[in-house]
Amino acid sequence: MNALFLTIAMLTSSITLFDFSAGLNLDRWAVVNDGVMGGLSKGALEITGEGHGRFSGTVSLENYGGFTSIRYAVADIAVNEGSKIQLSIKGDGKDYQFRVKHKARDYQSYITTFSTTGAWETIEIPLIDLYPSWRGQKLDMPNFDRSSINEFTFLIANKRNETFELLIDKVVLVP
Repeated sequence: MNALFLTIAMLTSSITLFDFSAGLNLDRWAVVNDGVMGGLSKGALEITGEGHGRFSGTVSLENYGGFTSIRYAVADIAVNEGSKIQLSIKGDGKDYQFRVKHKARDYQSYITTFSTTGAWETIEIPLIDLYPSWRGQKLDMPNFDRSSINEFTFLIANKRNETFELLIDKVVLVP
C-alpha cells in the first residue's frame, strides 16, 4: 500500500527540476554558444545576489552565428501525457526558446518559443505542444510524446544582433 501511495503521490506532485534560489551550484549547466559553428555570440549563466539564475550576453549574426543557450542535464524524469513545464522567469521583452530532450544523444530537441514581458511571470508549457526541431528546422515527426526527459535548454535566437537578460527562478515539472 505504501508503494501505491508513493506512486500516486509522484504522479500528482510537482517536481522541481531546478531552483536557483535553493543555493544549488551550476555544475550541471552548460553554456552552448554558436561558436560551435563559427559564430561570435556569447552567453553566460550566473546566480545573482537575489538568488536567481541570470542568463545574459550578446547574440551576434557575424560568421553565420545567431544563438546562445544554457543546457541542464537531469536524471531521467518520468512524464505523463498531460505533463507541463512551469517556468518562473523575468525576461527583457524578448523571445526565447525552451527545449527538452528525451535522451541527450537524440539529435532532435522538442521546442517552443515564449515571449517575455519584462516582469516576473509564470509560463506554463504543455510538453505535448513541443515540436521536434534540429538545427532550426522543424522535423516531420510527432510532437513530444515520450515517457521521460533528461535535458532542458533555454535558447535565444531572434535573427538579430542583440543583448539579452533572462532571470530564472525555477523550472518545475507538473504532472
